[in-house]
Amino acid sequence: MRTNDEMARLQAAVTALGDLDVSAWPEDTLKDQLGELSAALVALDTQLTRIADEVRARGLRVEEPVSA
Repeated sequence: MRTNDEMARLQAAVTALGDLDVSAWPEDTLKDQLGELSAALVALDTQLTRIADEVRARGLRVEEPVSA
């Protein structure tokens, strides 16, 4: 089912972002990559906002999971 594939891709993206540790980057690397990093963060924010808005438009809530 396509929805399962999309959810798997979304989870893979979450995992990839979880593995990203910008605090470990050398200062020069961060400065060199700042433009590209900023563009990626803005694009991610735009897409996450779009998806959340689509969920809310259907009368549902986007809720933070409750930790055990």
